[in-house]
Amino acid sequence: MRPILMKGHERPLTFLKYNREGDLLFSCSKDHTPTVWFADNGERLGTYRGHNGAVWSCDVSRDSMLLITGSADQSAMLWNVHTGQRFFTFNFDSPARAVDFAVGDKLAVITTDPFMGHTSSIQVKRIATDPEDQTAESVLVIKGPQGRINRAVWGPLNHTIISAGEDTVIRVWDSETGKLLNESDKELGHKKPITSLSKSADGSHFITGSLDKSAKLWDTRTLTLIKTYVTERPVNAVAMSPLVDHVVLGGGQDASAVTTTDHRAGKFEAKFFDKILQEEIGGVKGHFGPINALAFNPNGKSFSSGGEDGYIRLHHFDADYFNIKI
Repeated sequence: MRPILMKGHERPLTFLKYNREGDLLFSCSKDHTPTVWFADNGERLGTYRGHNGAVWSCDVSRDSMLLITGSADQSAMLWNVHTGQRFFTFNFDSPARAVDFAVGDKLAVITTDPFMGHTSSIQVKRIATDPEDQTAESVLVIKGPQGRINRAVWGPLNHTIISAGEDTVIRVWDSETGKLLNESDKELGHKKPITSLSKSADGSHFITGSLDKSAKLWDTRTLTLIKTYVTERPVNAVAMSPLVDHVVLGGGQDASAVTTTDHRAGKFEAKFFDKILQEEIGGVKGHFGPINALAFNPNGKSFSSGGEDGYIRLHHFDADYFNIKI
C-alpha cells in the first residue's frame, strides 16, 4: 500500500472531508486556504481563497455544489465548489470551529469558540437554494457548554444536533427548540477534551476521539457507550470504515511537545482497530508530526490522513486488507 503524498498546504492540516461520491477530497489547514483534490490520484484541483485565518473544518453538500468552511477569522463561508467563487460569508463575534450540513443541505450547524468574553455557541443557519437569497440570521442559537465545542453534527433525520468538545461531555440537543435532550455519562465518558467526532455511514452510531488516549463508540439515539479503543497517545482524529468493521485513530503529542520526545516517525501512525473486538489490527506510518485529520472514502477502499507536517497521505488499500482475520 504505497501512499500518495499530497503537498499543497504550508501549515498543519486540520480537517479532511470526502464528497458523497468519493471522487473529491477537501482539505482544511491553518494556512487559510481550503483545497480540493482528486481522490483517486491525489492531484490538486483547486483552492478556495478568501479566509484570513486558520480554517478548522468544512463540509460539502450532497450534490458537491456547495462547500462550507469555518475559520478562525471569525467567519464561515459558503463557496461554489465548481468555480471556487465565494458567495456568502457568515460573520461571528468569535472564531468558527465546526461546520456540518444537515441532510438535504437546507440547514447548516456552525459552532463558535469562546472568545473575549463571548461563550461558545452552536448556531443553525438556513442555507438558501438560490445563493442570491442567502441571509445571515441564525434559525437557532444554543449556548451553555463551557469551553470550546470541537465538533457538532446532525443526528438522525435532522431532529437533533450532537456536540462534543473541551468539557468532555457529549450532548444531544433538539434542533428545533435548542433544548438539551441527553448528555453522556460522566463516569463512562472521556476524561479529557474530545478532539473529534465521526458518524457511521448510516448515522446509527458515532465515534469520538479524545486527548485521554482513547476513542469511544456511541449509539446515536440513546447515547449508550458501545465500545472503547485504547491507545498510548492522545487521539486527534477518528474515522470509521463504511465497508468493513474497522475504526482508525490518529494522533500524537501536542505539536509543542514534539521536539522534546522521541524522534521516531512511528510515533505518528494511524492505528486500525477492529470495531467489534476492540483489538488493534495494524498501523500506517509515515507522518512526521501528529495526525490531525482522518477520512475514509465513502466506498471504503481508501483513506487519507492529514498531519501537523502539512502533508496529506492518501492510501488505497491492497486486496489483503479486506481479508484481515484476527
